[in-house]
Amino acid sequence: MPGAAAAARSILTQLHEVMAARTHAQAKLNKIVDIIGEALTSEVCSIYLLREGMLELFATRGLNQSAVHVTRLGVGEGLTGTIAENIETLNLDEAATHPEFQYRPETGEEKFHSFAGVPIVRNARAIGVLTVQHVEPRKYEEVEIEALQTVAMVLAELIHNAGLVDEEQLDERSAAQSGQQVLEGMRLVKGLAYGKAVFHQPRVTIEHTVAEDTEAERQRVYLAFDKMREQIDAMTNQAEFGVGGEHEQVLETYKMFAYDEGWSRRINEAIDSGLTAEAAIERVQQRTRQRMREISDPLLQDRMHDLEDLANRLIRIVSGQLGTAARTGLQNDTILIAKNLGPAELLEYDKRRLKGVVLEQGSLTAHVVIVARAMGVPVIGRVRNVRGLVREGDDLLVDGDAAKVTIRPGQAVLDAFDTRLARKKQRQAEYAKLRDVEPFTADGQRIEVMMNAGLRDDVAMLGLTGADGIGLYRTEFQFLVSAALPQRDRQTRLYHDVLEAAGDKRVIFRTVDIGGDKSLPYLTSDHTSEDENPAMGWRALRLALEREGLLKVQARALLEGAAGHELNVMFPMVSEPWEFDAAKAVFDSQLAFLKKRKHKLPTAIRYGVMLEVPSLAEVLDLLLPRVSFISIGTNDLTQFLFAADRANPALAERYDWLSPAILRFLRRVVRNTEGSGVDLGVCGEMGGRRLEALALIGLGIRRLSITPAAVGPIKELVSRIDMVEIGTAMEEWLASPPPDMRAALSAWAEERGIEVD
Repeated sequence: MPGAAAAARSILTQLHEVMAARTHAQAKLNKIVDIIGEALTSEVCSIYLLREGMLELFATRGLNQSAVHVTRLGVGEGLTGTIAENIETLNLDEAATHPEFQYRPETGEEKFHSFAGVPIVRNARAIGVLTVQHVEPRKYEEVEIEALQTVAMVLAELIHNAGLVDEEQLDERSAAQSGQQVLEGMRLVKGLAYGKAVFHQPRVTIEHTVAEDTEAERQRVYLAFDKMREQIDAMTNQAEFGVGGEHEQVLETYKMFAYDEGWSRRINEAIDSGLTAEAAIERVQQRTRQRMREISDPLLQDRMHDLEDLANRLIRIVSGQLGTAARTGLQNDTILIAKNLGPAELLEYDKRRLKGVVLEQGSLTAHVVIVARAMGVPVIGRVRNVRGLVREGDDLLVDGDAAKVTIRPGQAVLDAFDTRLARKKQRQAEYAKLRDVEPFTADGQRIEVMMNAGLRDDVAMLGLTGADGIGLYRTEFQFLVSAALPQRDRQTRLYHDVLEAAGDKRVIFRTVDIGGDKSLPYLTSDHTSEDENPAMGWRALRLALEREGLLKVQARALLEGAAGHELNVMFPMVSEPWEFDAAKAVFDSQLAFLKKRKHKLPTAIRYGVMLEVPSLAEVLDLLLPRVSFISIGTNDLTQFLFAADRANPALAERYDWLSPAILRFLRRVVRNTEGSGVDLGVCGEMGGRRLEALALIGLGIRRLSITPAAVGPIKELVSRIDMVEIGTAMEEWLASPPPDMRAALSAWAEERGIEVD
């Protein structure tokens, strides 16, 4: 048997003549099964097409001709139905041993032992199956299978052009059969959203598969490779991602694959077999998908996904169908569908139209989740095969609270959704009335309700929510959405603009918390290459102190950007006092440098730390004289206290923020800071939930920094709390914890008419 390319080329050359002939489609299919059977010296070759929801035997060489248009199999029924259902290849030396084998006596196939079949695919759906059979029990050679797969691509074009499968009717039938569907995933960002499905990467439909001029097709691929490599190089080097930029974490992997000679050689071999440039890339991509199904190692699966993404980019370039949905613009309220997204890609979309995001991948600590939460866009991740189940333009309902996506929701579901949304909007309108009301408790205690931010546009929410200031400005956002380390002047300009926009309200800038799960391709370290526990690894202040140049640049930018304003600087993930001292020394040296050159300086500088590493609580007495404020980071603190990775779906919600262990720890921190003059607060999701906020205020916390959306609800909650009463209750519960602290606190609130849902 000649090589795969030669075998396929031999078949395709004959197929090209058949397709060009002026005969009806049935005659063409009859001729095609003869050509394939002879080329592969196979006694049987059959073509099954999907008609009216069944796989119908349309043409055969070797089986009884009386079975044509008579033998029909359901999708998932028998070997042929299994191939169509799973869109996978089967290659068996003894067909009867397969658990899905079904014998159809009208075909006369009882004497044939070996069996191989490949799906005929169009628009990511099987529209038929191509099979071969042989009397002798033997597996077909790999070159024969590859030839079959290549021929199946060409058959898909012939079948489509001949109208043998009514694809519009198929779509309608599929919709009618599936109707409303509910898919479950992982809750990444809470919220409700409704809109039309839009794919982040629009699908490219391949219209022509057989090449007229092989060399011309090869040149098209060479030019596309050059253009793709230029794009990848540009994204790696430019200061900001442009439209269509890929996730920064995979840029280096993309670059490696983009220059991989093995990949380009396989595409060339597919062109040698007689395929067009687009079809050759798709042919290699089909092999990649097949390999992905056979790989169990998640790291290798990620690498194969990277290669598939790159193939999508290449096929869009060669076909002239460039860009993501962000480039063409959103026309309606939109739910964006993607395998994964980078933060820069998300920011390219019109925030007025983008209502929600559904990802096949994604994790709680992904960069895009941090940005989406700041934007107030609900996100659901880990929704398996969503891109295969959803069609462009489908109505989608995203329930980020329950981590469910409803495809083509029925009227009853829409009515229930509208009721929930109306209730939510009514509450938001009530909270909006509190914008200019200072948050005092019922017994007259002032609570600071601040907001978290990380994007320049977030600062506008200060005025809209009436927050007391920005208790956590995540400076790493600027690093996450850049393809290269942001220059000092860009950082300075951002910090200056944020302070100007905030006016007389306080802004606490947290120095970069990168590394670990927030790795950057342009910033690597020997310590991070094999970090098995990134959340507890070489990240945040640890990385910044190692890369002193990074912290020096940021220190200088913050000092210059805050000229004429009060500057509040907070260091993340401080484990021991010496780390704070080392970080502050970097700022002191930059301050001395600016003073010497008579630069305009901040009116005052206050330094603080994030208390998220439990060890710091054991040395608070040593740290308190050195700092002006402390912010407890409840997200990381919780996972460190419980040794539970919050990015792990099995552990993400296992440990309760209202556990006595957490609350007792926080109470001890509050007590150890009393009378020190150090401003103590909490920043993180815990403070933005009404029941948890009630507990925090009962512990004596006077400052909360939360998402902008939570400011109104928490201000309303504060007005209904008697601090002495809740403080007494918390003391009693922590002295002798009830079986369910959450239930006890909820009951206490309900008795006093305090809504905590």
